[in-house]
Order: sequence, then structure tokens, then C-alpha cells
Amino acid sequence: MDTRLIFASVGLAVLLAGCSHGPAGDAEGVRISQLDGKLRVQINGKLFTEYCCQNVPRPYFYPLLGPDELPMTRRWPLEKSTDEQHDHPHHRSLWYAHSSVDGLDFWTEGSNACKIVHQKFLDIQSGKKSGLIRSTDNWLARDGTIVCKDVRSLRIYDRPDDQRLFDFDITLQAPPDKPVIFGDDKDGTMAVRVAESMRLKHQNSPGDGHIVLSTGIRDGAAWGKRADWCDYYGQVNGKIVGVAIFDHPDNLGHPTWWHVRDYGLFAANPFGIHDFEKKPKGTGNFTLPAGQSITFRYRFYLHEGDEDQARVAQHYQEYIGESHP
Repeated sequence: MDTRLIFASVGLAVLLAGCSHGPAGDAEGVRISQLDGKLRVQINGKLFTEYCCQNVPRPYFYPLLGPDELPMTRRWPLEKSTDEQHDHPHHRSLWYAHSSVDGLDFWTEGSNACKIVHQKFLDIQSGKKSGLIRSTDNWLARDGTIVCKDVRSLRIYDRPDDQRLFDFDITLQAPPDKPVIFGDDKDGTMAVRVAESMRLKHQNSPGDGHIVLSTGIRDGAAWGKRADWCDYYGQVNGKIVGVAIFDHPDNLGHPTWWHVRDYGLFAANPFGIHDFEKKPKGTGNFTLPAGQSITFRYRFYLHEGDEDQARVAQHYQEYIGESHP
């Protein structure tokens, strides 16, 4: 056989094997594969989420499947649905953004909104115990100017039970020649829009969902309060499940403020003091000096039951006791 053909065949085999980032046919652990414009994450052969990052206003994760593969986030606007309220079309499942970065809006998708544009993947790893996605993004003004950059890391764990646990770390980077101001506004930053049936309220009617903070504050009183963690739980297909977000103690402003709404929006936001505490506008502004960076770390815990049954407080203590690079 022609030597060139042998090397071409070997090269093709390596390329095809590399696309799945794991041993062929191995369904154990966390497996990450590349699709058109997104990554697919499976845990022990079952779909967990997809990271959608091409030709979108900002990268997001959808679907987000919890215990018993139940959908933990709203379907609309990513799927057509008639049984969900069609509000806030920029609430795309699970995402990171902010409404005031140098005065520019990266949160909504209106005519004045800017975009967070995926640049490349820095690392993609499948594994028996965990999987890793690392990527970099440009935050672009409407004229294409780079306002800031980020490097984000998603670490997904394979747990022995039906829990779903993953870490989302993001490092925001200012340009070398100018500082960046993250403005004092409530709309941001580490966010998820929970499944419609988990809502605390459905328009003007009570829902089946509940919100609880680590401080014990609950439901509607939780908005704008500070806490180590927040848990939003309710029914999905007749089963009680929840999403908890843990704020790492090293984060700016810890314990963070929670922009958590009765209609299903759920976000950790260290920049919204003016809105949350009715202090003078700009109190929560944060200036990132030119050429410098800041890192935020969060853990998501998708669980069965309420916060006590899921031992959310215990899981938070385990999280903060771990070493983080």
C-alpha cells in the first residue's frame, strides 16, 4: 500500500477519534463531543447538557437535565412551546452576562444590546470522574470593539447517585490599555431560568416552587438579599427537584446578592447594590484596571427534594472545603 495512503488513513482515524474527546464506545463517566456549533455533554451515556456557542447572542447551556433526566430550565425561546409564558426572550436556560459593562448592555437582545462571542476552545476533556470545557470569549460593542474578554471553565462531575454537580468559573479580563467598569445594575450575572413548573408564581397565581437562601430567608423575600447559596425548587413532571447555586467565598462581594424572581429567573449578581439595597446609583460599580483580571467561581447542584432533603448546606460546605486552582 502507498505509504502516503497509510499516513492519511491514520491521520483521519486520529481526527475522528479526537472529535469525541474520549475512548470510542466508552459511555462511562463524563463524555464531551463536538457537534455543529455546540458541545454535547453526556454522563454515563445520558444527555446532561449542550453548550451552544456559535451564532448566538451569548453562549448558553441548553437543555439542562437533572435527576431522572428531568428538564430543569424553561424550554422557550429555545423551543416552541404554548404552555410557557413568553417573557424575557434573553433568558436562555443557563448563561453568564451583565447589563452594564462600560455602560453597554450584554444582558438583553434588543437593538441596543451587545454580544458575547465565542472565540475558541482551550481544552475539552472527557473522563471517568469528570469532564472539562475551557473556552475564551470576546465581549463586543455594537461596532465590534472588544470591551473585555473572558476565559470560562465548566467542570462536570460524575456522581455515584443521580445528582448533577458542575462548577462554572469565569475570569474577566480588561484590555491592556483601558479599565472596564461593571456597572451597578440588577440584571446579571451568573444566571439560570428554571423550568416553568418550578416557578414560585404563575403570573398572579401561586406556583408550586420555593426559593430559600442559606440565611433562611424564603420565597419572595429572597430577592436582593445576600447569602452563601440560593436554592430554587419545585415540581417537574410530578417530582420535586431543585437547582442550587453556590457562591465561592473568594468571589468579589461574597456573600453575593441574589437576583431571584418569583417567575423563575435565578441569578447571582455582585454588581447590583443600588437596586438591591436602595443605595445611591453607582454604589455597586466595580472597576477592573487595565490589563488585569478577576475570577468568579460558582457551583451548580441539581438535586431531588427540597433544600433539607438534598442536604444543600452540607454540599456547600464540601464545596468551599475543596482546593481550587
